[in-house]
Amino acid sequence: MKKLKAEDVARNRFEPWALGLTIFGAFLRLMPHPWNFAPAGSMSLFAGSRLRGWPAYVVPILLMAVTDPLRVALFHPGFPAFGYSTPFIYGSLFLGVWIGKRWLQNPSVARIALAASAVSLQFFLITNAAEWLLSGTYPHTAAGLLACYVAAIPFFGNTLASDLLYSGLFFGLYAWTRRVRGSDRVLAAK
Repeated sequence: MKKLKAEDVARNRFEPWALGLTIFGAFLRLMPHPWNFAPAGSMSLFAGSRLRGWPAYVVPILLMAVTDPLRVALFHPGFPAFGYSTPFIYGSLFLGVWIGKRWLQNPSVARIALAASAVSLQFFLITNAAEWLLSGTYPHTAAGLLACYVAAIPFFGNTLASDLLYSGLFFGLYAWTRRVRGSDRVLAAK
């Protein structure tokens, strides 16, 4: 019988703290914040890195689907909770989970910053391509796509800042709770 290493056991067990911090990220969306300064991208990145299996993909999307109507009811009554760009937004978050799974199995400050920046960039590219394609605001030409991206640049700063800030918060709180709970001693005892 194969002997399990401590890090294999830690990697494959259910992590209620990781799930709790992901849910905390969803509730932070319900706080007033500037446009595009929300923890959605960092929530998906964190879930991809710390949640195992299918919950890593399902939990952030489910949390978005629950909190989107609540956000509309709180801050934008009368607007639809889901629009033509919703599948692109959710797809981008799905990609954020994938980035977390691939890039952040052994997170460091530099890796977290790089991954959060990648999540921001792909969100910007995907969601603004959807805006160009589906809104009718921009002509369906290369110039129209470029105009859409240029118009969205001011929002990119908020997206990048929030993904860096909230990723630091989620990963920092997770590391702190592991240290407080003594989980680092388990991994160090091999």
